[in-house]
Amino acid sequence: MEGGGGAYGAAKAGGAFDLVRFMQQPQVLARIVSAVFALIVFACLVGDGYMSQPENPQLFCIFNHNEDACRYGIGIGILAFLACIFFFMVDVYFPQISNTTDRKYLVLADLGFSGLWTFLWFIGFCFLTNQWSWTRAEDVYIGADSARAAITFSFFSIFSWGLLLTFAYKRYKMGVEDFAQSYADPSPGVSTPYSSYPNISHESYQQPPFTQTAEAPEGYQPPPVY
Repeated sequence: MEGGGGAYGAAKAGGAFDLVRFMQQPQVLARIVSAVFALIVFACLVGDGYMSQPENPQLFCIFNHNEDACRYGIGIGILAFLACIFFFMVDVYFPQISNTTDRKYLVLADLGFSGLWTFLWFIGFCFLTNQWSWTRAEDVYIGADSARAAITFSFFSIFSWGLLLTFAYKRYKMGVEDFAQSYADPSPGVSTPYSSYPNISHESYQQPPFTQTAEAPEGYQPPPVY
């Protein structure tokens, strides 16, 4: 359906772009915060997540020597950061999209990805916390602060992506409600089986012809009867 201006929580298509108003939108602020959190987790694990021992130059993950823990944190961190950039650009061009179907698919993609990454951040927080609790103190020469930072911002990311999930759901709900209102069938009125003729009432009824007493025309005299 074309011409869906104002659908799914956005302004009408073709309007002027207001940067200040755009940056004040809650979903935009939450997306920026989520990107920063993801970047911190990714940077901490890439920079100080791997270390080596003096007698063994081979690198190992600081989280209980579990390579999967570092890979998991780096993977969801970089993907979350790239997704934030993508959906940030979607937010910029979203009001310019006039096709309601395209808007719907973009909102559904945001909704699904936000829900998935909220769950993945929760798994990541639990995974990193568990592996860090089993890490021996003598194995950590440097990078302890970075490991704790990765765990902390993984926890914060659960809530930031949860906010994005909430905002995406509200936008989708608004779009569904707008669609339902636009295509709601009008309530059928009570119709009569036969329509009456216009401008005709019972009061205007006239008697049929030839029912009145005939009157002789003026001046006419009947012939005399003998």
